[in-house]
Amino acid sequence: MDNKKKEKSEGEKLAEKLLSDKKNGGLRLSEEKIKKADKFCEGYKSFLNTAKTEREAVIEAVAQAEKAGFKPYEKGKKYDAGDKFYFVNREKAIILTVMGNDGLEKGIRLAAAHIDSPRLDLKQNPLYEDKELCLFKTHYYGGIKKYQWTTVPMSLHGVVIKADGESVTVNIGEDKDDPVFCVTDILPHLADAQMKRPAPQLIKGEELNLLIGSRPFRDDAVSNKVKLNIMAILNEKYGIVEDDFVSAELEAVPAFKAQDVGFDRSMVGSYGQDDRVCAYTALQAILKCKDPKKTCMTILTDKEETGSDGNTGLNSSYLPYFIADLAKVYGLEGRNVISASECLSADVNAAYDPTFSEPFEIRNSSQINYGVVATKFTGARGKSGTSDASAEFVGRVRKLFDEHNIVWQTGELGKVDGGGGGTVAQYIANLDMNVIDVGVPVLSMHAPFEITSKIDTYMAYKAFSVFFAD
Repeated sequence: MDNKKKEKSEGEKLAEKLLSDKKNGGLRLSEEKIKKADKFCEGYKSFLNTAKTEREAVIEAVAQAEKAGFKPYEKGKKYDAGDKFYFVNREKAIILTVMGNDGLEKGIRLAAAHIDSPRLDLKQNPLYEDKELCLFKTHYYGGIKKYQWTTVPMSLHGVVIKADGESVTVNIGEDKDDPVFCVTDILPHLADAQMKRPAPQLIKGEELNLLIGSRPFRDDAVSNKVKLNIMAILNEKYGIVEDDFVSAELEAVPAFKAQDVGFDRSMVGSYGQDDRVCAYTALQAILKCKDPKKTCMTILTDKEETGSDGNTGLNSSYLPYFIADLAKVYGLEGRNVISASECLSADVNAAYDPTFSEPFEIRNSSQINYGVVATKFTGARGKSGTSDASAEFVGRVRKLFDEHNIVWQTGELGKVDGGGGGTVAQYIANLDMNVIDVGVPVLSMHAPFEITSKIDTYMAYKAFSVFFAD
C-alpha cells in the first residue's frame, strides 16, 4: 500500500514532463546559495549609497575597475586577449571591456544598463525667497508620481561650473551630520481643494519646490535676507555665486540609505534601484570576467529615463563609434562586429504586487524571488517602442540559463492595454544586434524607495556572468 502511494500516476508523470512548474527561488536554492546572495547584496547596498547619480556611478565604476586591473582606453591601441580597459563618456557613461580569445569578427557579448534614475533637477535659476522661506525651483526628471516626492528627506548632488571654468562637486545630505532638504505638502485639515484635483495633479510640477532655509541675513539695508544668507553659506562652502547655477547640474535625490527589508531580510529597499540593480550586477560580472572566449563589454549609460537621447544616452552614436574604433585597429568594419554581437539589455521589470494586482496579467508577470526576468518585448499598447527579441535568441538565452542553473522567469510590463514602458533594447536592436531585456523585478518602481529581492539580484549577476563566459 505504501509503495503504491509513492508511485506517480500516469497523469502526474505526464504533467511533470509537459507542464511548466516554476518555483520560488527560496525553495529552489540551497541555504548556501541563499547566503551567497545575501553576502553579494552587502556590496550592492554600498554601491547604492555611494552612487546615487550617474556621475557618482561612473566614479565608483572607475574606482572598482582600476582595482580589478582595468586601464583607461587608448584609441588606436591593439589589445590582446585578456586585456581589460574602460572608456568614460563625458563623466556620465562608461564602457568596460575585456578582450576575448576569439577575434572581434566573432562579435561581442554586451550587457547594457542605465545609471540615471528619476529625481528632481534644479532649474537653471532655482534660488528664490517667498515669505521669508528660501527654496529651490526644480524640474522632475523621468516618470514619477509627483505626490510621492513630498515630505521626503532629500540630499543634493552634482557639479557647479563657475564663471572661470572651475568645477565644484556638491554632495550634501548624505553624511549623518549633514542637513537635508524636502518638498513640503499641505496638512490634511486644509487640503480639501487639493484632494479634489485629479491624481496626476495632486502635486503639480511647479509645486515641487525644495525647502532649503529660513534664517535671514542680519542687515536691514538689504531685501531677500533669507536668500542672501543661504547664498552666503554656499559662497563660503563652495565659492559660488547665484549666476553659477546657470552652468550647474544639481540633482535632489532621497537621502535614504539602502536597507534590508522584511523580518527575514530577504529584500533590499533603496532609492535608485531602477536601474542600478542591473548596473551593479553587470558591473560585477565584467569585473570578474577572466579569459573569455568572446570579447565582453558592460556599458553603463545615461538618459534612459528620458528616452535615451543626448550624447550620453544609447540613442546616440557613442557606442557604435567606440566599437568601430576598436575594430579598425584589427582591420575590421565596426558594423560587421556589431552585427555579429549579442546583448543583454540589463533593465528591470515591474514585480507583481498583490496589493495593486489589477494592472498585472499574472500569467505573464514577474514575481519577487522567482529569479532574474527575461522580457522578450517591452513597449506600450501594441508593442509600440520595442525591439521584440526573436524566438531564436530567446531560445539561446533560455538554454544558456537552464544549463547553468540560473533561477529565471519571464515577464512583461502589465496588461496589454494597461500602459507599458521602454528600455535601451530598442536602440541596441537598431544597430543590427540580437538583444533581449534581462533584469531584476522591482516593487514600487520609480518611487523614492524601491524594493528588490536579494535572490533575484544575485541571479542577475550570475546570468550576466554566464553570458560573458559562454
